[in-house]
Amino acid sequence: MTSTFHGIEIGKRALITHQQALNTTGHNLSNASTEGYSRQRVEMAAFEPLYFPGLNRAETSGQMGQGVIADRIERIRDQLLDRRIIAQAGGEGYWTARDPYVRLMEQTYLEIGGSSVRGKMDAFWDAWQELSVYPADTAPRQAVIERGKTLIDGFHEQFKALKGIQDMVEEDIRLTVDRVNEFSRQIAGLNRDIQRVRAQGDNPNDLLDRRDLLVDKLSSLIDVTVDQRDTDEFMVHTAGFVLVQGQLGRQFGLEQGIDTEGYARIVWKETGDEARFQDGSLAALLELRDHTIQDEIQRLDSATMNFIDLVNEVHRSGYGINGSTGQDFFTEHALVTNVNGNYDQDGDGAYDSSYIFRINGTNTLEETAQVGLEGTITLSGAAGNVAIPYYPTDSVGDIVNRINNSGAEVAARINRDGRLSLKGTPSEGRENPDFVIRHIEDSGRFLTGYAGLLNESGDGGAYDWGGPDAVNALAGGSRDRAVAPTAHPSGWIEVNPALVKDPSSVASGFGENGRPAHPGNGEAALAIAAIRNTRVMVGRMGTFDDYFADAVGRVGMLGEQSGRALETQNLIMKELKEMRESISGVNVDEELSNMIKYQHGYAAAARFITTVNSLLDTVINRMGV
Repeated sequence: MTSTFHGIEIGKRALITHQQALNTTGHNLSNASTEGYSRQRVEMAAFEPLYFPGLNRAETSGQMGQGVIADRIERIRDQLLDRRIIAQAGGEGYWTARDPYVRLMEQTYLEIGGSSVRGKMDAFWDAWQELSVYPADTAPRQAVIERGKTLIDGFHEQFKALKGIQDMVEEDIRLTVDRVNEFSRQIAGLNRDIQRVRAQGDNPNDLLDRRDLLVDKLSSLIDVTVDQRDTDEFMVHTAGFVLVQGQLGRQFGLEQGIDTEGYARIVWKETGDEARFQDGSLAALLELRDHTIQDEIQRLDSATMNFIDLVNEVHRSGYGINGSTGQDFFTEHALVTNVNGNYDQDGDGAYDSSYIFRINGTNTLEETAQVGLEGTITLSGAAGNVAIPYYPTDSVGDIVNRINNSGAEVAARINRDGRLSLKGTPSEGRENPDFVIRHIEDSGRFLTGYAGLLNESGDGGAYDWGGPDAVNALAGGSRDRAVAPTAHPSGWIEVNPALVKDPSSVASGFGENGRPAHPGNGEAALAIAAIRNTRVMVGRMGTFDDYFADAVGRVGMLGEQSGRALETQNLIMKELKEMRESISGVNVDEELSNMIKYQHGYAAAARFITTVNSLLDTVINRMGV
């Protein structure tokens, strides 16, 4: 027969179970505003009944129930939805990090009246135009110098603005790496605590919520995937590598190098291998620093270097009213001091490469003339050498355009003397220096006998920067050449101090037969002013005006793309989070309803115990002999 106190035990279990349910409801209500909290439910189950089948089973009408127990406290969570949010959070983090910096870039290209670089350059050309009209006067020369200074200040300001944004991104990268490392440590620590709780047979719901919240935040910083192979091992992967495995949280480090201009590379601390990310705010910051902003700086450097080289080319040939000639209008700081461009790249004390920026041919060419030759020009490119074929029916201008549109990191033009000029452009890869021609080769005769740039055709006569005295491959040593400039010319160019000191040295005219220009000759000033509308830039940008228009349009499109992408990602994440909130979030009305239900259950259990107590009192205390 069952115990006399069987009913008391049933009531006690009911009281304890409903009290747990009430406490869980109170826990939900108190955490209704807690970030990352998932509502919890007490899963009630009937306690094991008496009298399982067996030979010693008592003769009863059936199994006797023993009341209710709290089987477990379950948190309400949709794992598939969680993984979808983790996968999508990287996109939101990417555009959230990228958008404000793109907006800052847009501000550097604002064209407000004459304060923009473009407006200052227009004023500079106008000053030369004025000098060409009054070449014998000093005042127009002073105006040229002052407007040159103002223009240079504009280049400096734009460079500093872009460099400042790049430095801000670098600092953001360092802070983000620290956050990723901290999240990795915390997740690994929570894995340890969760394993301990589970080993005791409990559900660590609050710890699981905290871990999921950290994973959500981590997924907005880097692209991650999660994998829980069993109840004890929780893993986080990024870029195909394990970031967290159980109680082990791997860390990232920062390494600085000369090739990155002092900016840090992100590496795995254990191996030193570079870490690469596909999504998240860290990927956006790296993309901004190493490509988006760096490309803008390189374009500005390219425009600046071409600008000062073209102005100096004309100015060196002109004469001032004091008879001086051969002076540059802008200072050019060479990266190397060796006249042949020889450079010690690996720092072992011996020349091992040649850093040449510009090479001019020795023969005068007619841009519209057909070359009547066939062959293939090979020039250095971003991903190896680029082959550029030419044919007998091609004109000189056709070949120049083909070079500029080939993707090679070498630009071509016909200079004012009618000679072919090749220039190095900014390098796409950080492993190669900017403004350095790395390879020139021609299987035919265009660059040799026709343009007078190389001594010989074929591989044996190629110019290659990978050794000292590479200029020996050039025709006549190509005396008309220039070595590579110091990095980022847009940040250091200045008007020649000698001209500032003596404005009469500013060239205005060309001499004849070795004699200085006549004071009334303004041809040199006019030639410099004409650069304004001359096709001088590389690739698809023909003039300096094209450069500025392209820069403003390009950065504007980046801002529009960033704004729209961020808006889209925010809407997607908003919908996903609302779906999760509808499943896992605390509904106050629902919790109050459950509280009333559990309260009634608790009251009923208490009344049941009172009734059983009354029965037992009758049996024990009131039944006499």
